[in-house]
Amino acid sequence: MSYRKVAEDIGVSPPTVLARVSKMEKEGIIKSYSALLDHEKLGYDLTAIIDITATKGKIVDLERQIAKFPNVCAVYDITGLTDMTIIAKFKNRAELSNFVKKDLSLPYVERTNTHVVLVTVKEDFRFVDT
Repeated sequence: MSYRKVAEDIGVSPPTVLARVSKMEKEGIIKSYSALLDHEKLGYDLTAIIDITATKGKIVDLERQIAKFPNVCAVYDITGLTDMTIIAKFKNRAELSNFVKKDLSLPYVERTNTHVVLVTVKEDFRFVDT
């Protein structure tokens, strides 16, 4: 959306919008800009949500390692019965199976629980403060 359109929508001048965006960039509130991809159109038809229990004391190390895998979209350090939840995208069941059996056979993984998403109702990580 252009600065002019944003300014019009919120009732300020375009230079004000530019100044506010620049300030948010400098303060690290806006980290980067990216394209919003349609994973299914790229062939990634399968989304998995995988809960992982790690060896005590190795959670952070394991999270960093898992975050490097290309299929992994998100890694969350969570509370509850498991230590982390990851969201990952796959082209097919074989790719998911290989990921769970091979890639997640890391030394500090104690247990995994994989959920396969049947229907994505909403998937939009853009934040809108209303």
